[in-house]
Amino acid sequence: MMDLERLVAALGAADVVGRAPVEVCDLAYDARTVVAGSLFFCVPGTTADGHDFAPHAVERGAVALVVERVLGLGVPEIVVADARAAMAPVADAFFDRPTDELQVAAVTGTSGKTTTAFLLYAILAAAGRRPGLIGTIEARVGGERRGVKRTTPEAIDLQRLFREMLDSGDRSVAMEASSHASALHRLDCVRFSALVFTNLSHEHLDFHADLEDYFQAKRRLFTDGRPPAAVNIGDEHGRRLASELPDALTFGLDAGAEIGPAALAGVELKLRGSFNVENALAAFAGARLLGVEDDAIVRGLESVRGVPGRFETIDEGQPFAVIVDYAHKPQALETILRAARELAAGGRVICVFGCGGDRDREKRPQMGRIASELADAVIVTNDNPRSEAPQEIIDQILAGAPGEVEVEPERARAIGMAIELAREGDVVLIAGKGAEQGQEFADRTVPFDDRETAREALRTLGART
Repeated sequence: MMDLERLVAALGAADVVGRAPVEVCDLAYDARTVVAGSLFFCVPGTTADGHDFAPHAVERGAVALVVERVLGLGVPEIVVADARAAMAPVADAFFDRPTDELQVAAVTGTSGKTTTAFLLYAILAAAGRRPGLIGTIEARVGGERRGVKRTTPEAIDLQRLFREMLDSGDRSVAMEASSHASALHRLDCVRFSALVFTNLSHEHLDFHADLEDYFQAKRRLFTDGRPPAAVNIGDEHGRRLASELPDALTFGLDAGAEIGPAALAGVELKLRGSFNVENALAAFAGARLLGVEDDAIVRGLESVRGVPGRFETIDEGQPFAVIVDYAHKPQALETILRAARELAAGGRVICVFGCGGDRDREKRPQMGRIASELADAVIVTNDNPRSEAPQEIIDQILAGAPGEVEVEPERARAIGMAIELAREGDVVLIAGKGAEQGQEFADRTVPFDDRETAREALRTLGART
């Protein structure tokens, strides 16, 4: 419970209509989650406006509202310019400033966030820092695994998670920090103990106006409050960022990096792919900012045998490799195709991929070109078409593919085709969905896991031979 006036004070200057003594017992931005005593944030969204649901929230027991326009619903209304931006400072105050106590190590960038966060989590565990985890695949609170809806939760959910971590005994957290979260103020009031920049490439241009806007969303995390920063200078945007942050710790494969490949000398890294060397360096640099000793860093790095859906090997005893990866953007697809080529060592690379609907359309022909140029055989299929017509997405991919490609819209069949096509020494790369557990269509989400689908296809193949 907290007095409403304390939460109003967290916002600085804010008008309150219908001011009255009120005790707040919870925060909500979804009217369906309101309980008696809640403070409800009327957040305008892309498809719905929280102000329209305020009467329902009051009916459910909301004792006050955060609004952008006065509604006159008989409860105190805190009037702000941006209801979404107001969530972070209020949640930070309501949950008693959890990141004052919780050591937060965050990773941002286009690619590598998930793997680097997993590596940081392992390092923190090896150092006895009792870490939690927040990311695309899962959250871990007090050792308990939880499902997640988005890479970085909304500000209220995020601050609640931080408080639950502290209450469960966690003393640090490794987390992914997305550009959406930066632009939408979810990460405001998070006091980072270490912030790592991996890279930046073409992605999320359905949300950001252009690549510069995307970069600025990342940059904002490093310039607001100037947290201890580690930056990859092997990336052009990383070099640009590092030039603005004279105190940043640099890492990467470039000779001028402070944390370079020599830091991993003697480390038995279990993760495949040269790109994972860069992820390991990112985690190493982030851990250095936290004051973790090198022996704990090494033990942590060596303890990670794989990350779900990130260049994950599917092995059912077949004489060729099957790899599942989350790569769903041009540079990531290029990176894992080159890694697959190294792994093939003379064999063929067979690539299965699609592109998600309701997302950046510009990348589709780019990914078609990359797959066509770097794989020996390509099967284009559905990813998560969402509200778009699947064939239109496929056609946009094919528009950029200069070579001959196969098309099989049904993803399970496409995976089966690739596995049947493979011979000894080949590498089958299934890209785009990684560890996702469903496939999203316009009217439904159906259970679907690339890894399980590949295993079933391999077992079927084995039963025939």
